[in-house]
Amino acid sequence: MLKKIIITSFLFITLVLITKASFSQTLYFCEGVDRDGYPINQSTTFYIPSGGGYFYFLMRLPYEVQCYSIKYELYRVDTYDYTESYSTTIYHDDLSLNWVWFWKKVTFYKPGYYHVYAVDCNGYTLTSSYVTVDWN
Repeated sequence: MLKKIIITSFLFITLVLITKASFSQTLYFCEGVDRDGYPINQSTTFYIPSGGGYFYFLMRLPYEVQCYSIKYELYRVDTYDYTESYSTTIYHDDLSLNWVWFWKKVTFYKPGYYHVYAVDCNGYTLTSSYVTVDWN
């Protein structure tokens, strides 16, 4: 009986995690976005020239954004002790309320390991992700 409970619990937890992952909001870093809103050359590491370089932030949501703007808060992560220090905020101000995906071209001038938080117009964090920017 205990074995059945453990197996059933395991299967339930697995199903919940798979369902949550399938319908979760995601921040992608990529070299482009196709016309259906999927990342082109998605990566977590980008190499930029010393004068700066860009790539795209792509947000995909399982629901409509319900905001006309969001912001991306960028924090540099110290790779020694993993503390975060504020770097900058990038505003994405041209959204429509019913969008479920959208992208923003972002230029970086400094290499580093960044933690990017996507924050909606109500101050709620939609999701976050890490990206590494390095010199060519």
